[in-house]
Amino acid sequence: MTRFWVGGYGSAMDGQAEGIGLLAGDADRQTSLAYRGAVTQTPSPSWLAQHPTLDVVYAALEADAGVQAFVRSGESSLQPLGEPVAVGDGVCHVAVAPRGDFVVASCYGDGRVVRIGVDPQGRLIADAVNKAAELRAALLGEPLEAAAPAGVAASASDPYAGARTAEGGERVSHAHAAAFLADGRIATTDLGFDLVRIWRHGAHGLILDHEVALPMGTGPRHMVVHPSGHLHVVTEYSCEVFTLAAGVDGTWAVVGSVLTSPIAEIGTDFPAELARSRDGQFVYTALRGSNTIAALRVRGAGESLEPFALADSGVDWPRHHLVHEGKMLVAGQRSDTVALLDLDERTGAPLGIRHRTVVPTPTHFLPVR
Repeated sequence: MTRFWVGGYGSAMDGQAEGIGLLAGDADRQTSLAYRGAVTQTPSPSWLAQHPTLDVVYAALEADAGVQAFVRSGESSLQPLGEPVAVGDGVCHVAVAPRGDFVVASCYGDGRVVRIGVDPQGRLIADAVNKAAELRAALLGEPLEAAAPAGVAASASDPYAGARTAEGGERVSHAHAAAFLADGRIATTDLGFDLVRIWRHGAHGLILDHEVALPMGTGPRHMVVHPSGHLHVVTEYSCEVFTLAAGVDGTWAVVGSVLTSPIAEIGTDFPAELARSRDGQFVYTALRGSNTIAALRVRGAGESLEPFALADSGVDWPRHHLVHEGKMLVAGQRSDTVALLDLDERTGAPLGIRHRTVVPTPTHFLPVR
């Protein structure tokens, strides 16, 4: 049976979700999904991430500025695994390291990027970061801040110092997502400062390696790592996808960019998630505003993209979408619905809306493993 954990916005984020929900299909009707209710009582678990080897799910508690671990307690149930860990204002994304030994949380509100340790059972162990930092500082005679206490990484600086937003306001750091790269480093986006930041993982936290500045006002939001190793980054403000690659010296740089769709309207459309097909031939983004799905074909060795289709998402304000077994699920934040779209097996184009179901303020899908 096809099943998905569903993250959502609760009352503190002007939503109706009561916690992590369950979306499931009948054994005989895999393309007919129904919402089975909340399986946790969790305020605004807006992003979910799976541990690579354990039945543990991590949730970004966006309204509560924390991250919490949940362990599978039954076929379709979760229970808390320890207490939430405070990370920062507006935490909107969490990514788990390939070995499952730490997670990286991104905070839209205050721009923080935070590394949290994970123990062998999947529990979050942020306090251990503090203790390790304090011990190292004492042994080496260093000031405590040199040891990166609490797992908070170095804050971002605006590469366009003195610039203003399109509305004339002050530019502010907004960390938004993290992705683990094939070479073991970590990429994070800063939507407010137009940055993709590249990190190394040290014994006591994240160490900034270098940064890639995108054009001012683009707003890098989410990323997907292509099987070729290229990094595709969708921008919320300029409706583009930038492709980054590492040079022979390991320094990442932009190697290409393309509009998500020739008819995307900047200032009206705001791309959200970026997802790829399993074989890496296609990537898809959702345009909030026109409420459409834009499909792009991957060219060459992954270094360039070509938009080729635009389709109705079936929802209002498509905040997240997921390609799963030749179909696409789309979360409509403002319509309290989830839509299931068919995808053309040969061309990758969205074909149409197969099914809709009511789900309270959905913001993220995670397949139940």
